[in-house]
Amino acid sequence: MLVTPSGTSACPDPDRPHRLAAQLADMIPGAATIRVSLSDPKETWPHPHVIVKDEAGQTIQLGRIAARAAARWILRVWPEADWPRPHTFDLTDATLTRSDLLTDRRGR
Repeated sequence: MLVTPSGTSACPDPDRPHRLAAQLADMIPGAATIRVSLSDPKETWPHPHVIVKDEAGQTIQLGRIAARAAARWILRVWPEADWPRPHTFDLTDATLTRSDLLTDRRGR
């Protein structure tokens, strides 16, 4: 996507995160959050890695292809994010937050 000199998108699409959340919810039934990082523990070089959780906080297992596709879709919607740090995409409100800034909402 083109960027203006101010650094904002040339044609911002405010609905894009919501469309992505809907697509990922269809692709991964039961998913509530998707944690994305570039540090797959099985790889030497940086590779997209995801951890998907349901509403109860239980991990949902994904195949390699689905996991990489989900990670890449999220990376493309927020190219300006600080990707050396992990981020969590909340499918209910279509927001992306740095994972180290999140608090555990279930116990509070």
